[in-house]
Amino acid sequence: MPGERKMEHVCVVGLGYVGLPTAAVLASRGIRVTGVDVNQKTVDSINAGKPHIIEPDLDMVVHGAVSKGQLTARTEPVEADAFILAVPTPFKGENHDPDLSYLESATHAIAPVLKKGDLVVVESTVPVGATRQVGEWLRAARSDLNLADPENPSAAHDVCIAHSPERVLPGRVLLELVRNDRVIGGLGDDCAACTKALYATVVEGDMHLTTASTAELVKLSENAFRDVNIAFANELANVAEPLGIDVRDVVRLANYHPRVNILSPGPGVGGHCIAVDPWFIAASAPDRTPLIQTARRVNDGRPATIAERVSDLANVKGGGAVACLGLSYKADIDDLRESPSIHVVEELRKRIPNPILVVEPHVDELPKALAALDGVTLATLTDALAQSGTVVLLTDHKAFAQITLDDLSGKDVMDTRGAWKS
Repeated sequence: MPGERKMEHVCVVGLGYVGLPTAAVLASRGIRVTGVDVNQKTVDSINAGKPHIIEPDLDMVVHGAVSKGQLTARTEPVEADAFILAVPTPFKGENHDPDLSYLESATHAIAPVLKKGDLVVVESTVPVGATRQVGEWLRAARSDLNLADPENPSAAHDVCIAHSPERVLPGRVLLELVRNDRVIGGLGDDCAACTKALYATVVEGDMHLTTASTAELVKLSENAFRDVNIAFANELANVAEPLGIDVRDVVRLANYHPRVNILSPGPGVGGHCIAVDPWFIAASAPDRTPLIQTARRVNDGRPATIAERVSDLANVKGGGAVACLGLSYKADIDDLRESPSIHVVEELRKRIPNPILVVEPHVDELPKALAALDGVTLATLTDALAQSGTVVLLTDHKAFAQITLDDLSGKDVMDTRGAWKS
């Protein structure tokens, strides 16, 4: 049965913000890891011991694993004892339908090298039923193998299939991959246990075993819960700001209540998880998720509200340049996925003709969505402060905390993160 032999070689498909740290941590614990990514530039960078993403200590761990020969990267999968699929799972279209094309491609890529005794783990966050779909894709591609079947979970099988979603925070990924609890769901009775044996090599937190579909909904529920709570804070800001009330004072004072813990409002919600995962729940039950869908729309609408407020500022109406500080969705990382900061700049461009100077210390060039806009340029912090009459803080990077009151003298200032509030 799968899992009875030691997992000495793991193939991680997808070397992004989750896949690469996962590969690096496994390799640092003595497991031989082959990382797979379709981007040749990413593969070359990793094989040179240089991660292509910013994450504290990741450069050190990757360099060490590569130099010891424990981690190598390539563009196609190889035979291994276990396969971890950590590819993107975005949504598509105005209806926010789940896009499983990357997961399907990864599944078909590993199918030719799959063999008896192997383990396949879907680590990507997916809609309910996607892990079962991976099993169906593999079954169609490899009829010679007996795969775990959720319809008959106790039946003998050659290959285990499971879902074990990450629960990590950018900026703390390496730490949380090790310390956080994991939920592991299997398609067959022994699949979760087999997966637990693999992750026990690196995970110090508890591991909770269940079915694949339950594990899928657990991860989606975690992020939908956070999205709903953020939406409440952002909707509160939408009420307070036109009334001339500082919403952060409201939140601070309300939170003195022993059973109240309102989150801080911001420019919206970004990242691949919170901004995406609630739609996966809605896709499974569109008529039974009004709260989740409304929360998504509240948060998605926040950038336009911010842009409208900026366009009404005196220096903006006078034609002065606007400095937008920060593009990543979270402080001190380079992750721009679904970032509300980018959407604020886009919405500003729709409303005003003024020059927009974007400052993002973690990227070398504007994302395509902004590079295509006239009058939007990437600038240094010094130049942006010198040339602008309005400063909008969108991401609270540490570099921006050093800005003084003198730097902002005579400028209109909008702090969407509350980072400069005394």
